Amino acid sequence: MEFIAEGIKNAFSLIIGLDREMVAIVFLSLKVSTLATTIATIISVPIAFTIALREFTGKRFLITLINTLMSLPTVVIGLLLYSFLSRRGPLGFTNLLYTPWAMVIGQAILAFPLITGFSLSAIRGADPRIKEAVLALGGGDMRVAIGIGLEKRFALLAAIAAGFGRVFSEVGISMMVGGNIRWYTRNITTAIALETGKGEFALGIALGIILLLTAFVINFLLRYLEGKR
Repeated sequence: MEFIAEGIKNAFSLIIGLDREMVAIVFLSLKVSTLATTIATIISVPIAFTIALREFTGKRFLITLINTLMSLPTVVIGLLLYSFLSRRGPLGFTNLLYTPWAMVIGQAILAFPLITGFSLSAIRGADPRIKEAVLALGGGDMRVAIGIGLEKRFALLAAIAAGFGRVFSEVGISMMVGGNIRWYTRNITTAIALETGKGEFALGIALGIILLLTAFVINFLLRYLEGKR
């Protein structure tokens, strides 16, 4: 128990002292996850509106596929992305493997079905009278989407926050396509895994505390948005 107590003590020293390496790791995690969530949101939300507001052949299958992809393991995404970005892969010429951008792409792929699925559920749960009223006033699909988006804005924000929380705490993709390179692609989760394996608990515990605090803030935000909704 002594080494645990010592590790916690040293961890708080690192946090209070704003250790340079710890700050760099946290900053990279926030930057990569924010970029990935932004990219996923830009793609996911319009797709969710399109699926929810239009009828087409294969709609049920597409919704089932999206719901299935929501539980896709991160190591599977990491493996597929690694295959494409490796030197022998079709995208090897981009030299993106073991860079922060590879992590952004992987995390965006991870967040895409999650944000799409939650957004789709929110949109389909909107009051149908909104669509009827907009169409009666001569509005088109865009105005219908805007009306529903305004009504379900808190639910859509909750979907985006859930996507961010998912990618911020993942480790498989970052490890496989980021490479856990110090000062370059090492983020919170990969650093925790590395430091624990080395027996260096202080930095790992410090990063774990920050990860838990971030998760708490995200969950608090989700509950707040649910209350607003």
